[in-house]
Amino acid sequence: MTFEQLRLDGVSRSFGTANALRDLDLAITRGEFVALLGPSGCGKSTALNCLAGLLPLTGGSIWLDDTRIDGRPPEQRGFGMVFQNYALFPHLSVRANVGFGLKMRKVARAEARRRVDEALRLVQLTEHAAKFPAQLSGGQQQRVAIARAVVLEPPVVLMDEPLSNLDAKLRLEMRMEIRRLHQTLGLTTVYVTHDQEEALSLADRLVVLREGEVQQIGTPEEVYAQPVNSYVASFMGYRNLLDVTVTGTAGSSVTVEGDGVRLTGANRGSLAEGPAKVAIRPEDFVVGDGAENALDVTIEIVEYHGRELSVSARLPTGVPVYFRTDKRLAPGDTAKIGVPAERVLVFAP
Repeated sequence: MTFEQLRLDGVSRSFGTANALRDLDLAITRGEFVALLGPSGCGKSTALNCLAGLLPLTGGSIWLDDTRIDGRPPEQRGFGMVFQNYALFPHLSVRANVGFGLKMRKVARAEARRRVDEALRLVQLTEHAAKFPAQLSGGQQQRVAIARAVVLEPPVVLMDEPLSNLDAKLRLEMRMEIRRLHQTLGLTTVYVTHDQEEALSLADRLVVLREGEVQQIGTPEEVYAQPVNSYVASFMGYRNLLDVTVTGTAGSSVTVEGDGVRLTGANRGSLAEGPAKVAIRPEDFVVGDGAENALDVTIEIVEYHGRELSVSARLPTGVPVYFRTDKRLAPGDTAKIGVPAERVLVFAP
């Protein structure tokens, strides 16, 4: 099945009086990789299950081009699904697991064998075809699950946190594998994750969700560098969040005070006065005298991260500050840090 666009129009899902997903509008172009990103309970898996047909909608509609599909059962949508827990049949071999969907669709035996062989080759499991799931590592089992999804040649592949059960090394390897398969096969992929790094490295576009509502849709570069509010900023790594008050503005620049600091930053909320929230990434701080927006801090915790240190410190008022540096620091040291004004993002509270 070929298509040009998968479209969600005002998709909503409620459980009793609780709204798990509200008015999700999203258009996905054929060949695109879209990641639904957010913490537990934000509605990302609910959105994926609505797409798959595992949950009925309580509002809105889903379209493949001009065909409405939200009334169809899962098996008639033709989407591939990769689950968090792999969902492999333990009594079937790798080959039988991968070919199960083709068997249910009564695909001719020779054609099914050809497609299974190709899928196993793509996920580099040809030599493991006769093994059973219990004989495979976690990463290999996830590859079987991916092969089972792509062997159907689906218009869309849905992935629900497929890497969350793997260790750090395997997650990195499988991330590259998923992106390679997406590019090689020209897949359209909708991917659910709570891991920002995973989403940034894989996706063409991110959809950041909070309590069932979309906060921002954009490319990884846009969401990373230009978060639209303090929630998106905090989720995308702006670990330093300070409650402040606007004391002056000049064009796109704004001066704020509070939490024992006085800073000049970028006005991201069209703020003229009143309370605000400052967001700063740990890696944007510079250690040393003469830095812009200088702050005096006392070091509390230092974590070794190879070429740099991750430092937890406190301002004289007791407010915590987090930064990264390649300079040697130790708990109890005092230091002066600063941050360029364009890296200080000021949002509405």
